[in-house]
Amino acid sequence: MRDLTNEFVELIRRASTDLSPDVQKSLEQARDAEDPGSAAQRALITILENVDLSRKNSTPICQDTGTPIFYVYHPEGWSTRKLREQIRAAVVEATKKSYLRPNAVDSLTDKNSGNNLGDDAFPTIHFEEVEGDTLTVDFMMKGGGCENVGAQYSLPNSQLGAGRDLAGVRKVVLDAVQKAQGQGCAPGVLGVAIGGDRGSSYYRSKEVLFRKMDDVNPDPELAKLEARLTDEANQLGIGPMGFGGKTTVLGTKMTGMHRLPASFFVSVSYMCWAHRRRRMIVRLRQDGGDEVQYE
Repeated sequence: MRDLTNEFVELIRRASTDLSPDVQKSLEQARDAEDPGSAAQRALITILENVDLSRKNSTPICQDTGTPIFYVYHPEGWSTRKLREQIRAAVVEATKKSYLRPNAVDSLTDKNSGNNLGDDAFPTIHFEEVEGDTLTVDFMMKGGGCENVGAQYSLPNSQLGAGRDLAGVRKVVLDAVQKAQGQGCAPGVLGVAIGGDRGSSYYRSKEVLFRKMDDVNPDPELAKLEARLTDEANQLGIGPMGFGGKTTVLGTKMTGMHRLPASFFVSVSYMCWAHRRRRMIVRLRQDGGDEVQYE
């Protein structure tokens, strides 16, 4: 395998400075749905102007470039050690180029590393071996504001009257949105995982955020609940940046997981309007070369 450090730098640059078309389209639809001249519409107009300027100038969409999170799906035989080294080197270079803001702070000493490298958990890199000869890397930048308002619930929850069923899931997800208010930099995108253990549930709640904004869940029950949660969250009146309005949530993405009989977790990962995620695909050719594509 060849050195893909430069390609990883480009992946980071695109995620940081060029909002995905499907996310921008959702923001434009939200802008058009708000009352003309309202604070909500003005907030969305400002957001979209910022998106255009960031793309034009190749500068970060938001000053909080967040935690770099990589999901790496690699063919058999690829060295995850080398891939990790290349990704970490790319993070350092991207920080030098100001695509990423230095964010890695040692929790014990309170010292910033200055290059976005910490222990093995910063940046966060997940590896999974897949069939075929294609390397796929999904990259996400998870801002601190929206990360702070994520939540995990253990059902049943007597305080909310939430049982161990989809009706209970609905109650706790809406509770998370209500508690977030404008602190999650709405309008947000909800990633929800039902089941698993505490760790795997949070993992999957972020993984589903890579789904396209306009896709439909293959599970009919979850597809119905996704649409309902988005609609009901938008009736809470929180609105863009907490200014009130019709758009608190741009979309909801859900997944179900097996769990222990004793546990029923629901994890909610809240993504801000700056839903920065990109994909890099590397296809190996028979002549020994490769083809790199960004989505």
